[in-house]
Amino acid sequence: VQLQASGGGLVQAGGSLRLSCAPSGRTFSGYVNVISWFRQAPGKEREFVANIQWSGGSTYYADSVKGRATISRDNAKNTVYLQLNTLKPDDTAVYYCAAGRPIRSYYSSEYGYTSWGQGTQVTVSS
Repeated sequence: VQLQASGGGLVQAGGSLRLSCAPSGRTFSGYVNVISWFRQAPGKEREFVANIQWSGGSTYYADSVKGRATISRDNAKNTVYLQLNTLKPDDTAVYYCAAGRPIRSYYSSEYGYTSWGQGTQVTVSS
């Protein structure tokens, strides 16, 4: 399924953004069990940011964003959000949402996901 990611932009350090991820043409329910956000900065490898279990709502965060990010879901809107607060220049990256049915050991690995969004650019100026 194709995912649509949106909400990126240019923000000053200390600011906030809310990213959104929704599937095109179908619902998350019954199709995936975990939705994750990854990010890739220029010249760096893609890294895990946060994930949420669609049915139970359990969340998990990378240490780099823990305390500054909140991942949530709206079942009625079939959308997953990533709220990013107290943004830093190091948060500058293309943010991708991903969905799939990974086994638990692959929850934070990009190899666990079969569906990806096109990415949304987050740029944090100092």
